[in-house]
Parts: sequence; C-alpha cells; structure tokens
Amino acid sequence: MLNEFQIWQENHPPLNLISITDLDPTGVNALFSLAKKMKEGTKRGQEAWQFPRRAAVAMIFEKPSLRTRTTFEVGMYQMGGHAVYLTQQDIQMGKREAVMDVARNLGRWLSAIFARVYHHQVLFELAQHTGVPIVNALSDLEHPCQALADLMTIQEWRGEGKLELAWIGDGNNVCHSYLLLGALLGHTMRIATPPAYAPNPEIVVAAQKLARASGSQILLTHSPTEAVENADAVYTDVWVSMGMETEREIRMRAFRPFQLNEKLLARAKKEAIALHCLPARRGEEITDEVMDGPQSAIWDQAENRLHTQKALFALMIEEFVATTGKTTG
Repeated sequence: MLNEFQIWQENHPPLNLISITDLDPTGVNALFSLAKKMKEGTKRGQEAWQFPRRAAVAMIFEKPSLRTRTTFEVGMYQMGGHAVYLTQQDIQMGKREAVMDVARNLGRWLSAIFARVYHHQVLFELAQHTGVPIVNALSDLEHPCQALADLMTIQEWRGEGKLELAWIGDGNNVCHSYLLLGALLGHTMRIATPPAYAPNPEIVVAAQKLARASGSQILLTHSPTEAVENADAVYTDVWVSMGMETEREIRMRAFRPFQLNEKLLARAKKEAIALHCLPARRGEEITDEVMDGPQSAIWDQAENRLHTQKALFALMIEEFVATTGKTTG
C-alpha cells in the first residue's frame, strides 16, 4: 500500500482539496487504488489501513447531510481517527466569530478540516488561516468528494477505459465537479441543461483546459437525447436544491423534459448505468423504474462515498504529517 502514498505525494501538489482542479490524473488513480483496497478490507471486516498516529478532524457543516456526514464520520472511526461535528448553530462561523479566527483555533487542535459550506470562498479563507488540510465537503460551486465516488463507481461498472458520460438536468455544483473530473481523466463529457441552467462558464473554461491535456471532448447541449445517445453512464440530480425552494415552480417547468426515465435511458448503451448523487425526488428528475432498475448504480455510488473519502483522509493527513511533522491526540 506504500505505493499509493508515494504516488499521491509526488503527484498531488497542494495539501487541500477545494476543487477537482487541485488533483491530477495520477493522484486520482492512486486514490482510487487505495479506495478499492479499503473497500475490500471493510467487506472482510479487516481494515486495510489505519492511522499510525492518532488523528482528529473537524467537520464543519453549515448545511445538513445524510451521506456526507455519515461517511465522513464512519470513515474516520474505522481508520482509528476521530471526527468532531460542528454545525453552523454550534460555531456561527462568520457571525459569532470571524472565519479566520475559527480557522486559527481549529488548526491548533486538529489534523484536517472537512467543510460543507454555503459559499465557496469560505474554503479559501479557512485554508489561508488554518495551516491544516481543507477538504471541500460541498460548496455552492463544487462537490469534489461526490465526484470521486461517482468516477470510482463508473470504473467498477464500466471499466477503466475512456467512456462517454452524460449529465442531465441542472448545471450545479455536483455537475461542475463531475465535469472537471471526467475531463481530467479523459472521458467524453456531454452536459444537457435547460438554457438558463448551464454550468458556470468559469468551470467550463477550466474543464476545457483539462480536456485539451487529456484528450477529452466536452459537449454542452440543451437536448437530453443528444447527451444520452450511446452514453456509458447517465447522471442526474435534483432540480430544486437546498436554498432554491422559492424557484420550485419555475424550475419544474424548465426541467420537466430532462427527466431520467426508461425511455431516455434506452437511448444510451445497453450496458449503461444510471447515477444520482441523492437525495432524489422520485417521479421528478428520476423515475422509480430507473432508480430501482437493473441499470441503477446509485446505491454503489452512495456506498463509495465512504471508501473514496477514507482513501482521501489517509493520503491527505499522512502527507500533512510527513510534511510538517504535526500530530494530534
């Protein structure tokens, strides 16, 4: 297992994971290799790797979560670490206390900070002042931990070759990280959204830059059928995310043609898989028949949040300790 740590340290420039652009293909593949070993070990009831030194991390959650919180907390426990759960009500970051002051305190006590925040910029402020690794557990711009689990799942189902991947629906934070990671790894990325809900132009430019280096191709379209045609995987997400409830009626009208149903999925390859990052609004962006059908990889996708994040914790925290000599506990 030493190889994964050596490869990661040689090919992962920053200590933070704020954006998918903080990664390179070799580092991602090292992470996937370690995650697969960890998954096999967990299935056998024998953890493949544990922290050689005690590690404690903070989980700052301005937004609620099922999968992100559970997998972060369980993962740290399984590897012999400890996670401190901090809600916005607990610390009122930016209100009761300045972000920089929160960061300076946490950096004295902990090995890393995993932050699920409303505003992406907060992650940079934490990174500037804390002195320990920062992991983006979701922001308004990206969700890199989700994308890592997504691509690991796609490899498990469809192999490690270059694939054609479709996204159907909102050009949101999950779409951004999925587009960036797919382009980084050389996959063909086809993103179908209503005209007013396309991905952030700056994210698209960054993805196009990655695509030129990897040989990837990117298609932005407003046609779900064009995106799905002959795809290896078809991905969708909720149409009305947290904080957008006042837009529900408008969004429902705009997104109705983008439902992932059996008819649309049939346009993909026969072996194509259906993906959803959850929570799902059954009957809206995805039908029961697809979500619970034989082509659904959704539950594997959710499970892989645990394994990819455990690999990420191990690689980042051990690199931080090796670089700084700092331990906790």
